[in-house]
Parts: sequence; structure tokens; C-alpha cells
Amino acid sequence: MDVSRTVETVFRMHSPRIIAGVARVVRDVGIAEELAQDALVAALEQWPESGVPDNPGAWLMVAARRRAIDLVRRKEAYARKLAEVGRAMEGVEDAQPELPDPDEIDDDLLRLIFTACHPVLSTDARIALTLRLLGGLTTEEIARAFLSTEPTIAQRIVRAKKSLAKAGVPFEVPSGESRSERLSSVLEVIYLIFNEGYSATAGDDLTRPALCEDALRLARVLSGLMPKEPEVHGLAALLEFQTSRMATRTGPDGAPTLLADQDRTRWNRLLIRRGMDALGKAGTGPYSLQAAIAGCHAQAVRYEDTDWATIAALYGGLVTLSPSPVVELNRVVAVSMAEGPAAALPLLDALEDPLKGYHLLPSVRGDLLQRLGRDEEARAEFARAASLTRNERERALLLKRAEKQ
Repeated sequence: MDVSRTVETVFRMHSPRIIAGVARVVRDVGIAEELAQDALVAALEQWPESGVPDNPGAWLMVAARRRAIDLVRRKEAYARKLAEVGRAMEGVEDAQPELPDPDEIDDDLLRLIFTACHPVLSTDARIALTLRLLGGLTTEEIARAFLSTEPTIAQRIVRAKKSLAKAGVPFEVPSGESRSERLSSVLEVIYLIFNEGYSATAGDDLTRPALCEDALRLARVLSGLMPKEPEVHGLAALLEFQTSRMATRTGPDGAPTLLADQDRTRWNRLLIRRGMDALGKAGTGPYSLQAAIAGCHAQAVRYEDTDWATIAALYGGLVTLSPSPVVELNRVVAVSMAEGPAAALPLLDALEDPLKGYHLLPSVRGDLLQRLGRDEEARAEFARAASLTRNERERALLLKRAEKQ
């Protein structure tokens, strides 16, 4: 591997921690990212001549922090802040390229997570900024993942940084009630990133595994940083379980494979074990309940062995805890498997208005009608579902099911 590729690889691995460490000095994630990029440029200039250092991540960290301290020194407006971080600056100029205390880095990384996911930002902005700062993705990669344009994503990230600065969002981990509120925002961002990878809302591919991997990595990092938060473990468990069957969700041609037809011998047992471990530390919140549902599926050796009664009950609890028409729809599916399609149809009728335009509603109705032998009605529902989805793979599957009736 040439030196430039080594630099880029090392930077991608360490950039979240570097940005977090620098942000603690300058208290601005936008400036912190720019200084981290400056350190990357310095490495690209110096390493080809001096060679790759023994600890390249530490080299980049020290280079970026030196630039941060120089910036603070140059600005009189930061005089008071300079005094506050004076201890952090002592000896930096003569410091050897060693990483700061690991616990300190973890604290900084946790602050960066809470800052990037701050509710002052729109959901789209939080997702883009999180993938940029914590996922290490380039603007081009984020745009490609969400089927957007590079300029659009770039502007979204720039506006997000400016919004954080303008709002004076502190670079800190909140406490008390504010911590719970902010943590729910962090978990939501990670969950939404994963969902877009697990079942793409639009485009030619059903899944985008890279997004799932990024979200799962973030969930693991967060569970390590916040080991006493049950819902963090609940989300981690959910993503471990869901990721365990990613390889079987599509066939060789990329077409979707229904849960009943998936080859369960190919489900990743290591991820399932990790999911069970995380589930043991989870609580009774929404993500924990979803993880318990996913765990029921993961433990069923065959589709026929699935404990649908337990799954229906868990969805009932989830509906009570976090009411949502989509959750209700999932409960209808579980009820249909536990009690039969006839019992589920009346429940589905009640969701017609709140889920109007949502393609999975007619898809589920088509499945129930098919199981009841009402093939003509099922065909019409599958065709209606196909007309509503924006994902080409899902559309093809639904049209194929309609043709079989």
C-alpha cells in the first residue's frame, strides 16, 4: 500500500477520536473537523519523506491538537477559554506522539456523539453530520448512500455545523432529564441510519450494507461508552440481530428473499450471540422490545418454529409504549401468524387511513387475502403495493407476487 493510501486509511479509522479530542479544545465541531483535515494534509506532505510513524493515529492526534492550541492562542476572544484549557496545553509542543488517556478520549467521543445528534438540527442534518464526523464517510459516500447529490449533502453538513455554532451548543454530555432527551435523539439517528441500510427507501438495491455496518459500529461504541444505559444495549442488540441475517435478505441477483424463505444456516451465529449478550443488559424500552422480537426470530431454527404468540405480545407492549401505525402493522402480521389471517384482517382495516400511501399496508393485506384463498383480491393489493414503493427491488417482488395469483 502506498503512503497516501496508508494516510487516508489511518485517518478514516481515527478521525472520530481526533475530531472529538480537538473539539474539546476549540469547542466547535466544524473548526475541529477542519483542523483534523489540516493534520491529514500535513501527514500527506510529511510521511512520504519521513516514513509512516510507529503510531500514526497518535501522530495525527497530536498534529491536530497543536493546530487547535495555536488557533486558540491567536484569538483574543478565546482568552478565557485558553486559561480553562491551559492545563491541556502544557507540554504539548514538546510532547511525543502519544494518544491522551483512553478514558479522556472516550469522554470526548461521547461529547461528539451528543453534539452531532443535537435536536437543534433537523433529522437529515443529524444523520449527515453523524456519518461525516463519526462514521468517517466522505460527502460523496453519504450522497451515494442516500441517493442524493454531493452538493446537497455538503450544504447540509455545512449548515449543520453553522447551526450548532450559532445555537451555542456546548460540547458536553448532558445530565439529568436533558441527558435522557438527548440520548433518545442519538439512538434515533443511529436507528434511522441502520434502517436506511437495511431496507432502502428508494433506488435499485434493497439493502445498503455499508450503512448497516456504520450504524452497528456506532451502536457498539455507544454501548461501550454508556454501559449503564439499558436502551443503548437494547438498540445494540436489535442491530446485532438484524445484521445477522443481512446476507440472506437478498438472492444472488439482488432480489428480496422473504423471511420464510431465508436459509437460516447462513445467519451469522456470532452476531446472534452478541445480540443475546446485549439483550441481557437491555431494559423494557422501545428498542429493547424490538430487540426481543428480533431475538425471537433469531432463535427459531426453522421459520415454522417461530414463537409468533410471544412476538404478538411484544408488539402489543411496543404499541402501548411507543404508539405508531407502523408498529401496529407489524403487530397485525404477528397476530395473523399466531391466530390466523381472518383474525388479523379487521385489525388491518383500522390502519387504512393512518397508513394511506404506505406500500407495506396493501402488501400485508395481499398476503392475508392470499392465505385466505381470495386470490383476485390479493392480486389487486400486491399491484397496489408495487405502485406505491420507490424501491425497484421491492416493486419487482410485489409484481411477481401479483402475477402468481
